[in-house]
Amino acid sequence: MAACASAPEKNIGKPMPERPEKSTLAQLAKGDFDRMADVEFAESTSGFKTLMLKLYRRNPKELAKSTTDTPEKMADWVFNGDEQHHWQFKELDNKQDTEAIFLAFNNDFKGDRVLAFIVGLQTMMLKAHGGKKEFYLTDSIHPQSLYNAARNVEIAAWKISTSRNDKGELFLQTNEINSQERNLSFEREFGKIIGRADLFAFMLAEKSQRLISKITQNIATAAFLPF
Repeated sequence: MAACASAPEKNIGKPMPERPEKSTLAQLAKGDFDRMADVEFAESTSGFKTLMLKLYRRNPKELAKSTTDTPEKMADWVFNGDEQHHWQFKELDNKQDTEAIFLAFNNDFKGDRVLAFIVGLQTMMLKAHGGKKEFYLTDSIHPQSLYNAARNVEIAAWKISTSRNDKGELFLQTNEINSQERNLSFEREFGKIIGRADLFAFMLAEKSQRLISKITQNIATAAFLPF
């Protein structure tokens, strides 16, 4: 709970993530847009990891369904252990992207809702990037896929703040707004992820001269978009 206090976050003004030197052999196979894609995807992944930590701190009962370890150890295992689990978890029936997100808000699901939600978001963004985490001259990201993924993150952000179980309780606690405090750190993190994805999608569309079909939906009734 202390981690979700309304005081300014300590990592404001943090330096940009260090990237491999441009003189390395791998960097010679990258163009400017490939390097930008590397940064955009890495920062989105970092954002989802931050959200996972915040969610576990606000919802410790969900963490206890998966492990007795700390939120930090759990998040590290999920995000750094993908070479082992490949983003497939038997606790989620190996569901990914929007199917995993829906699982987080299913009344009958008894497992870790934070794990389902974050795995859904991360694998959705991964698929929107063509299943790659690092990009080279031969790679191509479709701007429409990235734009649609950003809209899906918007929908997921709305669902997590409004979806309730059959007892009328929120499935997952996020922002805290009451007479004593106003904490919108979750909303800000979602906004950064969405903003980065949107900006890069429009830049890719301009570069490739592809049109993006902008979709206007009522967020309360919107369905997830294909990506």
